[in-house]
Amino acid sequence: MYAISLGEDAELRPLEPWHAEEFFAHLERGREFINRFIPFGETAIDVPSARDMLQRYADLRAADNASLHGLWLEGKLVGGVLFLNFDAENANCEVGCWLEPAGTGRGLVTRAMRVLLDFAFEQRGMHRVEWIAAVDNQASLNVARRLGMTKEGVRRASYPHHGVRLDLEVWSLLAPEYRAADAPPAHNDH
Repeated sequence: MYAISLGEDAELRPLEPWHAEEFFAHLERGREFINRFIPFGETAIDVPSARDMLQRYADLRAADNASLHGLWLEGKLVGGVLFLNFDAENANCEVGCWLEPAGTGRGLVTRAMRVLLDFAFEQRGMHRVEWIAAVDNQASLNVARRLGMTKEGVRRASYPHHGVRLDLEVWSLLAPEYRAADAPPAHNDH
């Protein structure tokens, strides 16, 4: 359908139900790493359940509520980025990511997220994009920083995960901030 080059033999593509076998293999390689802070893919325990998960997101995309976008490195699915809680009427949404170890340390999420942010702000008219991550998930929080997001606060003990209640940091980027960061610097002729 589409493939957006992220440089260095990396691509951003739709992640759809027909990718179920590849998606399941990716989750199996990275399951322990991915699920340290988020339950992404925990219910995808075989190819049919992986297909079901991808179909749920395809249905959410059709309803304009969420969408999955895979990250392929050298032709191999290594993670992805997503829209959650996409609320076009109120111009708010959340973004997120996941990676298996083979995809880390390359800037893939940051580059892919810039594509999603551009789509959200410029094509869909979002006013606010949120990034929410566990306080111990420094890799994720570093992406929020690199994207120019502002830390708004911490939701203390708000997310039960593997028997522990995690603190979550809330970061956001507003449309005027996004556009100002993208604007060429003003020239002072004085």
